[in-house]
Amino acid sequence: MRVVMKRCLSIVATAAAMILAPNAAYATGWGGDDELPAQPQPPQTSASGNAHDGMISAQVGAIVFDQSKNGKGSSTGPVTPVTNWTPPACWFAPTYTPAQFKDLWTKQRLPYVSVPSFVKQMYDRFQNGHPYTNWNLDKTGQGYWWTPEFNSDPNAKGDTTNCWDDYAFWADTKQQPTEPNAVNPRVLSALAYAQLRVPAIPVSLSPSGKQTVNLNTWVWLDKTTLKPMSVTASVPTIGIWATTTATPVALHIDPGTPDATVYPASGDCPINPDGSIGTPYQPADGNNIPPCGLTYPHATTGGSPYPLKVTLTWKISWTGSGGTGGNLPDGTFGRTTPMTVQEIQTVVR
Repeated sequence: MRVVMKRCLSIVATAAAMILAPNAAYATGWGGDDELPAQPQPPQTSASGNAHDGMISAQVGAIVFDQSKNGKGSSTGPVTPVTNWTPPACWFAPTYTPAQFKDLWTKQRLPYVSVPSFVKQMYDRFQNGHPYTNWNLDKTGQGYWWTPEFNSDPNAKGDTTNCWDDYAFWADTKQQPTEPNAVNPRVLSALAYAQLRVPAIPVSLSPSGKQTVNLNTWVWLDKTTLKPMSVTASVPTIGIWATTTATPVALHIDPGTPDATVYPASGDCPINPDGSIGTPYQPADGNNIPPCGLTYPHATTGGSPYPLKVTLTWKISWTGSGGTGGNLPDGTFGRTTPMTVQEIQTVVR
């Protein structure tokens, strides 16, 4: 009996979430064969664009993304969190005025529902005073109905049932709801994190072409190539925002073979006080050990170069409205360069 009741509650919650979610795809079968009509647009529109200009299409209710300080171009990509972190799978956002919300239910949704108990439950909740009265039409201009949003990002993995409990709720303008899954600066910071794009910065190498067995290779990045990237997510309707910033903090060298020696031994080259990484090679350095670099002890054979991967680690932090802020998991992004290593007796740089 308990299992049956739990299943029934799950079905009702799922139905409510599908009806309320502005981004949901609605299926047929709510008492007929016709597809449900489209919903009205929410009161705010969000930024949009395409991958070619560095803007990622975003249609997430009332959330607006400012990507003017984000990485742009085909050489950029998302940072990979160093921990098991994903953006939120769902949240509640302010999406409807009282009139829009009433029309949504009474004209576009409930007429197609063939479960009388569910229809009665919704009218009781939003019209008949348990707890709301007449869809809050008397509060027009004073706030919005908040409904669940479901993240379309394939990397957003989580339990979306957290957004089914309340179905929808009312909050006055400029009021931050107490609902734990309501969009807030912390949620915005995580959504902005998922939109971050950082460049695959090409490092300088010496020697720059084919490498030589037992000849130290120097690796460095000029300070002018390293700069923070950021994305701001905001909900203008209720005046909240968060800016998530990625700042490069270290470079990691993976030579592509366990036989190679890296410098430092960890393969992690920190950022220098002036903002650069490593040190440019000078002829006077000869075959000295570089502060950031590597040495290949064996030549490549059979036309198979070593896959040298150089990865930047980015520290992720955020600041938000109301004096909020903090850190999010560091992220990494890198590129792989094929390295051919030769065996010769005399070396001339």
